[in-house]
Amino acid sequence: MRLTDVSPEVSIVIIRHAGTPAGIREKPSMACPHFRSKRAGILAASICLTFSAHAEEQTAEVITVSATRVPAPDVEATYASEIHTRKNIDQSGAATLYEYLSQHTSLTVAPSYGNTQTPKIDMRGYGAETGYQNIVITVDGRRINNIDMAPAVLGALPLIDIERIEITKGSGSVLFGDGATAGSIQIYTRPHKGVSLETSAGSYGASDTVVSAGAANDRVSISATAEKNSSSGFSDTDPGGKKDNLRNDTWRVGVTASPVSALKLRVDAANTYIDTRYPNSLTLAQFNANPAQAGGRNYNHWEFNSAQWGVGADFWLNEQVKLVANHSREDKRSNFVNFSSISDYDYASDDLSLHYLGEKLNIVTGYQLFDGSRHNSTNTTTKKNTAWFAQSQYRFGDTTISAGTRSETVDYRYSPTTGARLDGSHSLSSWDVGLNQKIDAALSVFGNVNHSFQAPDIDRFFVYGGGFNGFIKPAEVTTINIGLNHVTKNNRLKLTVFRAKLKDEIYYEPVSWTNTNIDSSHKQGIEVQDNWTVSESLIASANYALTKAIIDSENQANGAYNGKELPGVSRHSVNLGLNYRMNDRTSVNLTQIWRSSTWAANDFTNSNTQKQKAFASTDLAVRYRLKDVEIFGSVDNIFNRSNGYWISDDKIYPVNFTRNWRIGFRTSF
Repeated sequence: MRLTDVSPEVSIVIIRHAGTPAGIREKPSMACPHFRSKRAGILAASICLTFSAHAEEQTAEVITVSATRVPAPDVEATYASEIHTRKNIDQSGAATLYEYLSQHTSLTVAPSYGNTQTPKIDMRGYGAETGYQNIVITVDGRRINNIDMAPAVLGALPLIDIERIEITKGSGSVLFGDGATAGSIQIYTRPHKGVSLETSAGSYGASDTVVSAGAANDRVSISATAEKNSSSGFSDTDPGGKKDNLRNDTWRVGVTASPVSALKLRVDAANTYIDTRYPNSLTLAQFNANPAQAGGRNYNHWEFNSAQWGVGADFWLNEQVKLVANHSREDKRSNFVNFSSISDYDYASDDLSLHYLGEKLNIVTGYQLFDGSRHNSTNTTTKKNTAWFAQSQYRFGDTTISAGTRSETVDYRYSPTTGARLDGSHSLSSWDVGLNQKIDAALSVFGNVNHSFQAPDIDRFFVYGGGFNGFIKPAEVTTINIGLNHVTKNNRLKLTVFRAKLKDEIYYEPVSWTNTNIDSSHKQGIEVQDNWTVSESLIASANYALTKAIIDSENQANGAYNGKELPGVSRHSVNLGLNYRMNDRTSVNLTQIWRSSTWAANDFTNSNTQKQKAFASTDLAVRYRLKDVEIFGSVDNIFNRSNGYWISDDKIYPVNFTRNWRIGFRTSF
C-alpha cells in the first residue's frame, strides 16, 4: 500500500513493494552519514571548525534526497532535510522505530498517553499534543496518517526492514498535501537477501525476534519479514493485578517482477497484531515518589489489528518519461478494551503520476486519492482527499530552482445510527518555490517559501461526551526557510533559519473542551546539523534546534492566550553523538539527548504551577562482528533519569523513567 513517492537514487527492491524509486532510473545505492544534534554553546565552535579546519576543497560523499520525487544531491536541494541510513540505524542499538526516532533524530517523540506503539511526534514547534498531525508520514510513499486523532501506528514497522529515513522540514506540501505543515517523514524499506535471524532480550522482560528472507534473479524478487516483540512492562502491578505489557506480532512480504525491461510490477502485503497495556497519568507527588506506580488505577488496554495490501507498476514510455501507478488498501480495528470502544477503519489509496526526467528539467505531475472511513457503534464518519499536483525542478550551472502546486478537495460525511446525515467539504491549495545556489565546491545556500494546509481530522467535529461540534476551519501555513550547506570530505554542516505564519491553527481548547482554531500564530527558529569525521575511528555528530512558537491572537479564550507561548514546545533541543570504531570488528555509539523545560501541554495561559520538566537521556550501544555473526548490546537512560510528559498540574505520564539494557545477536545464512 503506497502513494508513489519513493527513495531517490537508491536501487531498492522494497520489502513492501520493491522497485526503482518513483521518477528515477536505477542507480547504485549511496550511503550517507547520520545527522544528530548539538547544544547552542557548541554551535559556534562547530561552525568555526567547519569553515576553518575543513575549508580546503575535498571530495565529499554525495547524498541524494527525494521528498519532491525529483531526486537531487542534498546539498543542491531547495529545502531542508535530515537523513538517517541503515548504517546509522545499526550503530544506534535501537530495537524499534520508536526508539530510533526518539533517541537519534531531531524530532520530539513521546508515547501517546503512555502508548509507545502510537507515539506523538513534534517538529518545528507545533506542540506536544497535536504536532504529529502536522507531519505527514509515508512508508515507501504510502501515507500512514490516520483520519482521526489517533497517531500513526509506528509499532507496525519493523526496524530491521528500514533502509533509510528522510525528514523534510517546512516543505513537502505539494507532494504530501493535507497535514504537511511542519514537514514530512519518508521511510524507505529495503530488500532482504538470503536468510537472517536477529534475536535479543533485555530488562523488564523485553524480547525481540526477527526473521527475514529474500531471493532475486534478473526478473523476479521476493522479500519477507516476520517479527515478534514483547515486554513484561516497566511499571508496578495495577489494582486489577495486571502489569503494563506489550505483544507485537508483524509480518510483511513483497514481490516484484519485470516481464520486460520497461515494466516493473509489484505486489505487497502486511499484517500486524498489537496487544498492550500502558499506565495512566500520575500526580506530581506520585511521580516523585515512584514513577513506576499504577497511581491507584487500572492500566489502559489496547488491541490493534491491521491487514494491508498494495499493487503497483512503473512503465518507462521512453528514456525520459515514466508512468507510475499504485493502489493500496488497509483494514484495521482499534479496540480500547477498558473503555469498550471499538473502531473499524477502511482506507483506500490511489496514486497515478507521470515523470519527465531531463538532463536539466524534471517534472512530476499526477493525481492522488485517499479515502478513509471509521465505523463504530454510534456513527460512520469519512474523510476523502482528492488532489492534483505538479512539481518541477530546473538546474542551470550552479543554480537549481524548484516550483510546485497542488489543488486538493477534502470531503467529509457524518452518518449517525440515528439522526440526519451531515456533509462538509473544503477546497484547498498548496505551493512551494525554492532556490539553491552553489557558491563553491563545499558551500551552497538555499531558500524556499512553502504554503501548506491541514484539514481537520474527523474527531475535531465532535464535542467532549458526544454530539456534533461542526465542521471547523482548516489551518493554513506559510513557511520561509533560508539555509546553507557546507560539505567537505570530513565534515557535513547544515544550518536552517525558518519562520512560519499560521492562520486558524487547529487545537483543543482545554477550558471549554472544544475543538477549535487559533486565529493567528507563528513559529520561528534555527536548526543546525553537523557530522564530523574526527579520525578514521571517531565520528562526532550534533543536532541543535532553537524553536519559538507564539500564539498571536485567539478569541476563543477572550484574549487570555494572546502573546503566550504554545505549550509543550521546548525552546532548546540537543542531540549529541559519538561513534568510536575500536577495531574492524567492534564499535561503540554514545548519544546524549536533552530538551529544555517548557509549559505543560494544556497550559495555554502559561501559568500552571507545574511545568514540563526538561528531558534528558544518555544511551550507549556496542556492536561486535565475528564473520557472519554480530553481537550487540545497549543501555538506554544510563543515569536512570525519571522523565515525564506533563499534560497539566498533577497529570503526568511517566516516559523513559527506567534504565534499560538489551543484548542480542544477528546472523545471516
